[in-house]
Amino acid sequence: MTRRFVSVSLWFSVLLPCMQAAPAMRTPIRGGRLVIAQKAEPKTLNPLLSRDIPSREVLGCLSADLISIDRQTQTAEPVLAESWRVSPDGLHYTIKLRPGLHFSDGQPFDADDVVFSFTVFLDDKVHAVQRDPLIINGKLITVVKLDARTVRVDLPALYAPAERIFDSVPMLPRHLLERPYRDGKLSQVWNLNTKPESMAGMGPFRVKEYKAGEHILLERNPYYWKPHQPYLDELEFLFVGDEDAQIARFVSGETDILNRVSARNVGLLRARGMTVQDLGPSLEYNVLVFNLTPQASPAAKEWFQQKAFRQAVSAAIDRDSIVQLVYGGLASPLSGHVSPGNRAWVNANLPAAKQSLDRAKQLLKNSGFTWNDQGELHDRTGRRVEFTIATAASSQERSAMAPLVQDDLKKLGMKVEIASLEFRSMVDRVLNTHQYDTAIMGLGGGDPDPEFESNVWRSDGGMHIWNPGETSPGSAWEAEIDKLMTEQAVERSYPKRRKLYDQVQQIIADEVPIICLASPHVLVAARPHVQNFRPVIFDHYTLWNVDELFIQQPKAKEQPTAR
Repeated sequence: MTRRFVSVSLWFSVLLPCMQAAPAMRTPIRGGRLVIAQKAEPKTLNPLLSRDIPSREVLGCLSADLISIDRQTQTAEPVLAESWRVSPDGLHYTIKLRPGLHFSDGQPFDADDVVFSFTVFLDDKVHAVQRDPLIINGKLITVVKLDARTVRVDLPALYAPAERIFDSVPMLPRHLLERPYRDGKLSQVWNLNTKPESMAGMGPFRVKEYKAGEHILLERNPYYWKPHQPYLDELEFLFVGDEDAQIARFVSGETDILNRVSARNVGLLRARGMTVQDLGPSLEYNVLVFNLTPQASPAAKEWFQQKAFRQAVSAAIDRDSIVQLVYGGLASPLSGHVSPGNRAWVNANLPAAKQSLDRAKQLLKNSGFTWNDQGELHDRTGRRVEFTIATAASSQERSAMAPLVQDDLKKLGMKVEIASLEFRSMVDRVLNTHQYDTAIMGLGGGDPDPEFESNVWRSDGGMHIWNPGETSPGSAWEAEIDKLMTEQAVERSYPKRRKLYDQVQQIIADEVPIICLASPHVLVAARPHVQNFRPVIFDHYTLWNVDELFIQQPKAKEQPTAR
């Protein structure tokens, strides 16, 4: 990492053990087409509007950042920037661009394009998806041109992960987009039917062809800043549909990479003589969240507000069974909300969350709950303890978790129903209307740095799922989390930041507003002729180094296997 503060060597030493050693590099071969399947078509080729995964996957191959976070080492590295320096107070980043840069249409790229790009991202009328990370302490960063190859980025306040804000902020072509921007029409540009010659980016590929319902074909960018890369001539995204269809295309040899394999399909691939690469726990964590909002039903509100009740529910859940029965062992049980795959930030001192019905019953008994002759649990007022678990019907894994949790809680005498909802409906209930009791959800999966999930842990965060929309902390422990999250955001020492975030994890584990269940493993596959294949547990799992991938021609009788 060329990060300018003291976390440089510490980040590297902590993260490196969890990364798989890169395979021996073969001499790259130019040419060929790599084919990868997507479940859906991208909705846009406009980087300002790309909120769906298919769009982001394609745009990641068409664009480039000034500074990027290497997905293997999780360290900052120069991309379009040749170098950068940070002022002693950490508030000013002076970025020097590489000489001779060009967009994919051959037009030059310079500091004016950088300033234009940030001007667009920061304009609240544009509603760019990149805007929120560029706001620090409620104030916008500023970007000024110093000369044709140099810009200065000024932060409104000290921000520990500052270099990470440049990652996934694509540079835009001023010569193509300045007029639409001035006319207020940026949202209308670069849809799927836009002619390829009307678009330009700084990434390793550019658009060659789009066929609705079939594919989008990218071709090598001849002006890419790495002169001998990418090695591939073409990259094709096929619109295939569900995972089963993707597996069929891969097995038949029509596609080259499986970006994510669910645990249920691993056996099928192995039965076909293929190998799936298991990268270990992902950054995703599945949770059971309690509704602690004022809108919760009166009985549920009273039960859920009791720390001992939440702890009892947590103690009753058999996470090991979830791992085995839902994921076939290809997942990790969770003690806290940071996956063990995130070696840089997980609090390894949290005790393992093992099922203990005896402890659960004792916690309930101490809180005034009792059991009748039929073993049904009642509170001190005589009300039967019953509530509903909401799940998204579209998630097979989380839908499978709910009956297991239901069965565990039945052993405590609780009556638990399951409500299978359309995904958007469930999210709306949790975040907006709050018309639910509990819900099983998946969180995480993005940047491993704790600051990029602050909207979950801060009481005023939009994803503060157990009580979103709070104007102030609803409890002393939430106020303490707010304080710790504020302190870690400005602490430049990694060991001190980690200590602060360890405390956040400890509070969440003690207070259990959410019950952490399991983190699925990242499972990927590639055909043997795909070289420089170095998948990671961070998005994008397999195409993060697409400019390095190349096709090694297979031997005549080579049997298809996945690496």
